[in-house]
Amino acid sequence: MEPGNDTQISGFLLLGLSEDPELQPLIFGLFLSMYMITVFGNLLIILAVRSDSHLHTPMYFFLANLSFVDICFTSTTVPKMLQNIQTQSQVITYRGCVAQIYFFLLFTGLDDFLLTVMAYDRFVAICHPLHYTVIMKPTYCVLLVLVSWMMSALNSLLQSLMVLWLSFCREVEVSHFFCEINQVVRIACSSTLLNDMMMYFAAVLLAGGPLAGIIYSYSKIISSILRISSAQGKYKAFSTCASHLSVVSLFYCTLLGVYLSSASPQSSNSSAVASVMYTVVTPMLNPFIYSLRNKDIRRALKSIFGVPVM
Repeated sequence: MEPGNDTQISGFLLLGLSEDPELQPLIFGLFLSMYMITVFGNLLIILAVRSDSHLHTPMYFFLANLSFVDICFTSTTVPKMLQNIQTQSQVITYRGCVAQIYFFLLFTGLDDFLLTVMAYDRFVAICHPLHYTVIMKPTYCVLLVLVSWMMSALNSLLQSLMVLWLSFCREVEVSHFFCEINQVVRIACSSTLLNDMMMYFAAVLLAGGPLAGIIYSYSKIISSILRISSAQGKYKAFSTCASHLSVVSLFYCTLLGVYLSSASPQSSNSSAVASVMYTVVTPMLNPFIYSLRNKDIRRALKSIFGVPVM
């Protein structure tokens, strides 16, 4: 296709993870399996929290919200990818691409904020146990989740609208399996200075800020745990936040991998492959991390499936 300015483009081409036709059935089966595991696993977490009265606490309230967001997060990208493989088409409409950008940014931000809120919850529980019930009241927990939704929605709306202001050439191939905002902005014909500034600002404020909050919370948690005299007390305190710490490490390490890969010479392909980790693999592993390391969740799941609970 010859380059030329065309602001009325009908859609984009998602190049996916591989253009090899022989790999498409393997990729389809793999991603379909991971998507089904993600949805089923996170739905079980939500069902366990809702059905067991012992889990009606702030920690599990935030966990249920995180599971819901993970389902939506994965559903933003994977179904369209599976549809394109099944129909042997790489096309996504212009409106569909902008909508995918909006919801992807929305649920990425929510994941980030909810992990921060959960770190704060563990900070209050371990560092201020006597004031926990006073601080983490149900209304305050709901307010924290609502603020997370509002901030994420505002960021995703603003960045999506800024994408609408861009004009694109006829060469509209996106080197990714979904409309990742960096890749879409990169192929625009018009100036992307404001978009780049907005993306960097959002990365610092909406990713760096929560990460700093998580690091601060855990620095205080570790300090409090070290002051506990008994080894059993230390283990019990650490076990209450081990699952969350594992999820945080997985989420941020995979995000870091994406940004490091985007700086490599083969940035397009390596970034797409690295994105699979935090868009698909991390939401899939979260239910396993929380259920395998949490006896309360295991007890609730056994109760749901009718397994005698000891």
